[in-house]
Amino acid sequence: MTAVTVNGRAYAPPRVKTAVVCLDGVDPRYLDDAFERGLVPRLRELAEQGFYGHGRSQLPSFTNPNNLSIVTGAPPAVHGIPGNHYLAPDGEEVQLTDPSALRAPSIHAALAEAGVSVLAVTTKDKLRGLLGAGRVPCVSAEQAGRLELPGLGPVSRVVPGPVPDIYDWSCSHYALELGLALAAVLEVELLYVSLTDFVQHAAAPGEELSDAYLRRLDELVGRYLDDGWRLGLVADHGMNAKPHVRYLGDVLRRAGVEGAHVILPITDPYVVHHAALGSACWLHVGEPELERAREAIAAVPGVEEVLTREEAAAGLSLPADRIGDLVVLADAETALGRSESEHDLSALHGPLRSHGGRHERAVPILLSERPRDAGRALLERGASNADVHWLLLGEDA
Repeated sequence: MTAVTVNGRAYAPPRVKTAVVCLDGVDPRYLDDAFERGLVPRLRELAEQGFYGHGRSQLPSFTNPNNLSIVTGAPPAVHGIPGNHYLAPDGEEVQLTDPSALRAPSIHAALAEAGVSVLAVTTKDKLRGLLGAGRVPCVSAEQAGRLELPGLGPVSRVVPGPVPDIYDWSCSHYALELGLALAAVLEVELLYVSLTDFVQHAAAPGEELSDAYLRRLDELVGRYLDDGWRLGLVADHGMNAKPHVRYLGDVLRRAGVEGAHVILPITDPYVVHHAALGSACWLHVGEPELERAREAIAAVPGVEEVLTREEAAAGLSLPADRIGDLVVLADAETALGRSESEHDLSALHGPLRSHGGRHERAVPILLSERPRDAGRALLERGASNADVHWLLLGEDA
């Protein structure tokens, strides 16, 4: 079988069983700390026989745009998903979960069309439509009890025990178990597993919950290695404590900017994670009020950048028609909200930890095999999470 070209890159069919895992929210500091304390021997083994380093995510550093960059090998400007949420042309706020929103094929879809057996498993059901675009079989851990694959019935039957709740600390591990079991039944050659970051939103590196999560993750990575899988592990974004929250809608009203619409692209159904508070937002505001709005927001403590639509599209590789007239990025300790009355922080599992800006852009990259010359050169220059499939399958990697 010959290589296929997807979004400008050539990918060879896997010569051995290959899996890419998105370690949702696993900031490199979690792994660096775990390595230092000897907490994750199988991950250490993987890193020593292959590669471990730090890369970068796409901006904004949110779940949907980065998962789609991982599976398309391209930035949001190409695949069309700049956040979890946006303002549609008709003025309605829309979750970016429908596969019709995609503007580029995934690597899995192209290889499936070429005859490779593929499977995607996502922990969060919100990603199932996007990852399944192009007839890629895709299931979620969140809905494993009701989802079926041909000839199998409910997919949960392949993993013993009950399906964990999406806010259970072990739900990501269940997704990895589901991927391993389904891949064996379906003889999958290329697998993608996307985890959830509930634990990372709730616990910093070294905390008890985080350690329990990483120990179990390590055991499951060991199971994949023992079963002969070639692995690429990467995160969609990092994570930081956010002791400061700035409510930009309230700021604009106080500045007399009445026509602005604040969009929080972190918005998704999982409010216990982050209460829709992240470090990036879009502002839709008419030309007469644009400069006043920009000045008011730029003066807010913790705001680092206020970019025009054109600046953000060019500088951050974003689709210009799906972002705001202004794009706001905050510092490492600041999250951005709409108005104080609209966000319920009481639902959080502890102090706010979140992501979205440049300071959550660092991600780990782990490969179970040493990359070839071109791959090493890319890693030395600075790879992104969109490069991981190419590092494993790139014809010239």
